[in-house]
Amino acid sequence: MRLPDNLNYEVSGDRLSPTVLFLHGFMGSSADWRGAMSALGDRTFCIAADLPGHGASLGLPLDTYTIEGATGTAISILDELGVVHPVLAGYSMGGRLALYLALRYPERCAGLFLESASPGLEGASEREARRAADESKATRLESGDLETFLRDWYRQPLFSSLARDENLLRRTIDARRRNDPGELALSLRGMGTGSQPSLWGELEHLAVPTLTVAGELDGKYVGISSRMASINSRIESAVVPGAGHTVHAEAPTAYISLLGSFVDGLSLGLGEAEPVP
Repeated sequence: MRLPDNLNYEVSGDRLSPTVLFLHGFMGSSADWRGAMSALGDRTFCIAADLPGHGASLGLPLDTYTIEGATGTAISILDELGVVHPVLAGYSMGGRLALYLALRYPERCAGLFLESASPGLEGASEREARRAADESKATRLESGDLETFLRDWYRQPLFSSLARDENLLRRTIDARRRNDPGELALSLRGMGTGSQPSLWGELEHLAVPTLTVAGELDGKYVGISSRMASINSRIESAVVPGAGHTVHAEAPTAYISLLGSFVDGLSLGLGEAEPVP
C-alpha cells in the first residue's frame, strides 16, 4: 500500500530486533510513545504512527479517517519500512484499530498488545446511540472551543485515576492542545466506537497471540479484557495494579515490563507475557 502524503511516524531502536508498531488513542500522537520507545531501547525496533487527524498526519484523504482507511495507513507505514510481522501495541482507539488490522490482515501481525481496548459495541442500537454522541462531540470540536472540550473530556469518570496526578493531567492536556479540532472531528466521526463494526463475533477466529491489559482502577476495561480472554485461548489478560485507563502513562514501568516480556515471549515462541511483578 502507498504511503499517503502528510502521514507522519517516528522510529527508534534496532531494525534487526522485533518490531513494535505503537498506535495511540483519540487525541494522542506518536509523541505519546517516546518514553516507552526510549525504555525499550535496542531490544525492539519501534514505530509510532500519527493516526489520521492526529499529530502531523493532517489533511489526508477523507477515506483514511475510517477504521479501514486507518488500517491501510498503518500497513503503508510497515510497507515503507519493509516490516512484515510487527507486534501491534494499541491504546484505546489505537487498540481497536490494532485488533481490526489483526483480524482483517493476520499475515501482517505477529502479536497484539491491547491496552484499554474493546472489540466495539455489540448492539446496533448501542452503536447508533454512540454515533449520535460522537457526532455531538465532533460538532463541538468544529466550533473551535478545544479548551472546553478538553476540560469536559478529562472530567469523565474514565479518567478519574489520571486526574489524581495533577502534573500528569496537565502534561496530557498540554499535549492534546496541539491537535487541530477540525481534524479530530473527522477522526471521531470516522473512527469512533459507534462507527466501528463490532468485532466480538470474530474474536474466536483471532489467529495471533494477544495480551489485553487493563488498569486495576478501570473496572469497565478489566471486565472487557477478562471477557475477551474467555473467548479465545490465544488471548491472555493482565491487570496492572494502581492504574486506570491510561496504563502506559500512569504505570509506565509496569507497562514496559509487560510489553517487553510479551515481545520476548513471541521471539521465543511462547506467545504470552510474564505477570506484573
